Amino acid sequence: SDKLQSTENRISTGLQVSSSKDNAAVWAIAQNQRSDIGSLSSVKMSLNRATSISDVSLAAGQTVSDLLVILREKIVAAMDTSQSAQSRTALDTDFKSILKQITQVLQNATFDNTNILDGTNTSVKFLSNADASTFITLQGQDMTLGGTIITLTALTAITTATLAGAALTQLDASMNNVNLAMATLGSDSRQIDAHSKFVTKLSDALELGVGHLVDADMARESAHLQALQVQQQLGAQSLSIANQSPQIVLSLFK
Repeated sequence: SDKLQSTENRISTGLQVSSSKDNAAVWAIAQNQRSDIGSLSSVKMSLNRATSISDVSLAAGQTVSDLLVILREKIVAAMDTSQSAQSRTALDTDFKSILKQITQVLQNATFDNTNILDGTNTSVKFLSNADASTFITLQGQDMTLGGTIITLTALTAITTATLAGAALTQLDASMNNVNLAMATLGSDSRQIDAHSKFVTKLSDALELGVGHLVDADMARESAHLQALQVQQQLGAQSLSIANQSPQIVLSLFK
């Protein structure tokens, strides 16, 4: 009966070691591994947040780069000395409008109240291990107008060929800086993706390891259950036969 109860418990829980009473050492090891698995879930959440922030930043940075290309077109057109004053004014208006678009894009490059393109964050750290002792860093890139990456300002004008020439020099340097910043963002994003995949595989491996320690062999336990049930039935039948024997002996005295 004790063996039958133990086997039924393994089948109902699916665990060979469901408490420290079953096997203290194995249960303690499994609990420690379960703790690591739970911590890795928090690490994956942090890395998923990092992935979302980097994706939003890359999309915004690409948009800014495309807008800089359009700005160059406007500046080159303004460097044409044959342009009329009216045409230059129209080009300058378009130029300033695109600069405003850049500012709007950077302000909206936010995920979970975190923006790494507007200069508010020089870097953001994310969990990389279950002990929270190491981190993966996403470097901030200040692409605001008048900053170290984009030297053009909201007041930059192209109303004359001379001003347009000066703006072109600033723009070319800004485009190179943006390309370098995007390369850094892309590198950080790849690192985050790679580590996120590793953490997922590590968590799966730990879960599999815990299963090897504590999971019951359901096929074996089912066969064992049937064998014990047969033994129990045979025991009951044997006891019934034994209880009938004294009555048979007494009947012989009659």
